Amino acid sequence: MVRDPVADEEAPELTTVLDALDDEDCRAIVSVLAEPMTASEISEESGVPLSTTYRKLELLTDSSLLYEGVEVRSDGQHASRYAIDFEEVVISLDEVREFEVEISHRARSPDQRLENLWSEVRKET
Repeated sequence: MVRDPVADEEAPELTTVLDALDDEDCRAIVSVLAEPMTASEISEESGVPLSTTYRKLELLTDSSLLYEGVEVRSDGQHASRYAIDFEEVVISLDEVREFEVEISHRARSPDQRLENLWSEVRKET
């Protein structure tokens, strides 16, 4: 089954979100993201080593807390840029007393939706 690249993602696992929120480096990364940045820029601003930054960015995107977009460059050297992708994270109990996580996402701009589509095309080629 092919995933719709412009559809909203499924909710992440509770443990993935909690792991990201509990991680000091992840919190440092989120705190410097006033605007979209590359991994190198994030590493420099947050003081988190670049190799660690890449791992933490993956955790944050897997937990739906960051959005990974692609900056398309005319020279063909495209770069990933990361931005905060949530307004609120709510952890609650459902009817059967199991924990569930709900993340309120920021509205995606047409440019971000196009970036997402482009990323999916790149993965397929």
